[in-house]
Amino acid sequence: MKKLLSSVALGVFLATAAVAAEPVPANLRETALELFKPLPSTIPAVRDNKITPEKIKLGKALFFDPRMSASGVFSCNSCHNLATGGDDNLETSIGHGWQKGPRNSPTALNAVFNIAQFWDGRAEDLKAQAKGPVQAGVEMANTPDNVIATLKSMPDYVTWFKEAFPEEADPVTFDNFAKAIEAYEATLITPAPFDAYLNGDEDALSVKAKQGLDLFMDKGCASCHAGINVGGEGYYPFGLIERPGAEVLPENDKGRFAVTNTADDSYVFRAAPLRNIAVTAPYFHSGKVWDLKQAVAIMGTSQLGEELNDGEVDLIVAFLDTLTGKMPDVSYPVLPAETAATPRPISVITKAD
Repeated sequence: MKKLLSSVALGVFLATAAVAAEPVPANLRETALELFKPLPSTIPAVRDNKITPEKIKLGKALFFDPRMSASGVFSCNSCHNLATGGDDNLETSIGHGWQKGPRNSPTALNAVFNIAQFWDGRAEDLKAQAKGPVQAGVEMANTPDNVIATLKSMPDYVTWFKEAFPEEADPVTFDNFAKAIEAYEATLITPAPFDAYLNGDEDALSVKAKQGLDLFMDKGCASCHAGINVGGEGYYPFGLIERPGAEVLPENDKGRFAVTNTADDSYVFRAAPLRNIAVTAPYFHSGKVWDLKQAVAIMGTSQLGEELNDGEVDLIVAFLDTLTGKMPDVSYPVLPAETAATPRPISVITKAD
């Protein structure tokens, strides 16, 4: 028995050594820089919304405040939990009246770098995205008027809006609500070992991770998952080569088709940004896959038309692990207290006639 175990251990060692001995191209980093960009060292600028410390402070409060929902239960952080990778780690999110949403919640981390927001790209930026869940009946089920009434009922919020938008006579507006949240979300950037590597630190990635990066580019994964967010920059059919089964790709969700009403956009989705992918399971817009290795294998067959072997999947996952970044310091804000004028929570689900 001891001799058998020794033989098995030797076999594992030799297999591991063989993987480690695979050559890494000398120009790997230069090739990577043609496809990817490191995160910036400062907060990025956003269109039509100058980011200031006052806006960030206000946006942070709004991001964590459950009173922005009709029930007083759900905040932005409920579905984009900054303690769990910027998402809720659920198949699909739970919203107003404990309703189950239709899609998996994308991470809020580094979302400022996406070409558009939501899986179907229906929101052009984080400002537009911030308005959507607040009004969605299955999510926060609120109205702009009720949000503004809630904010104006609390003197501290009125003061914070004046500080964030000093040039406006009446700054407590739904547009400014969204701008403040966008300003805060623009700070949610997570520099990772991959960024250090792109910036010149060859030791930031292990040999196995470098082999995975080489495979990621060579197999064609970077055709969709490239740029600063390693994805999030374009729209592609899910099932380009082989359509996954309905358990992964539900037939009743046609993706971007609902936005454009164009037949060619059926089952087309924004390529998922892969930063922090190792901590944001479950995967895909359906949230049906919980294992990252399985997700990589599915992408191989569905998008590349290639059956990746276990060793190749392991190497690609080793690379993906290097996209897990350092979280910015997040402290829970102390929120303004309600007053007699603050609208009361409503938990009942109301349906349109």
